[in-house]
Amino acid sequence: MISLTPQFTIQSDDHPTQARFTIEPLPQGYGHTLGNSLRRVLYTSIPGAAITSVNITGTNHQFTTLPGVREDVVQVILNLKQIRLQYSGDSPVQIELSAKGPGQVKAGDFQLPPDVIIANPQAIVAHLSDKSAKLELVATVEAGLGYSPADDRKSTTVGAVPTDATFTPVTRVNFSVEATRVGRFTNFDKLILDITTNGTVSPARALSQASQTLVGYFSAIANPQTPSSVSGPSVGSSPSSSTGSSLSVEELDLPTRIANALQKAGLETVAQLTALPKAQLAKVKNLGSKSVKIIEIALKERGFDFVL
Repeated sequence: MISLTPQFTIQSDDHPTQARFTIEPLPQGYGHTLGNSLRRVLYTSIPGAAITSVNITGTNHQFTTLPGVREDVVQVILNLKQIRLQYSGDSPVQIELSAKGPGQVKAGDFQLPPDVIIANPQAIVAHLSDKSAKLELVATVEAGLGYSPADDRKSTTVGAVPTDATFTPVTRVNFSVEATRVGRFTNFDKLILDITTNGTVSPARALSQASQTLVGYFSAIANPQTPSSVSGPSVGSSPSSSTGSSLSVEELDLPTRIANALQKAGLETVAQLTALPKAQLAKVKNLGSKSVKIIEIALKERGFDFVL
């Protein structure tokens, strides 16, 4: 078999939410192999954020109406589910809305913490009919993967309505495979991948994250950890000499916020990470003792540990 390195050609219409990726040449059959794998991971494993519960002042349940608000509570919640959010924190956060009529209430009217961004601030939440009408609510935002039904989040707080949450920022993935030529050979595959996102992440970034996820799993299969390696490198050995210490930090599958903070600090490999004392790592911008604990758990799952 001829060994070929795939060449990536990106075709797009300068649209931040849509892109077409052409990957060629691939050995025969690899087009469907890669296309199916990437499509599944793009739909299920790209992190995103969504509203997971809503507490609207003046209501005890969702099957009611609010004075002066055109929409009933069910419709307001459906509108809230259309808000596209960027948030990568470890803990749920709350965003607040307080609006008076008359006029439209939009997503951009929310008061947001610094680490939450609304990608579609023009999205309509409700319509207030007169000056006496008002809408006050608190929504909980969480980061996650895939889809989470409201039944997974039973709330004991009076007035808090759990909502279905679609975390994935990828809204559509289609792929097709065509024949392509390499010299006089015509039995090669061309993979054409169309990706559409909700605007909180670019299609190129989503494809990169999906690929890194697959690489992480395939690396674990190609280089399985032995039971003796779970305790980390032996005494006297350097991190760079231990098996797999050249792994990138991205392959640890850390939360996006932590991975970004490590990257900005110049920590790109496991060897660099484990050589740093935990106390010093906790002082890295946007990290802390809780983040260091998450990093330590991820390292131990791969058979590594901090030297100091």
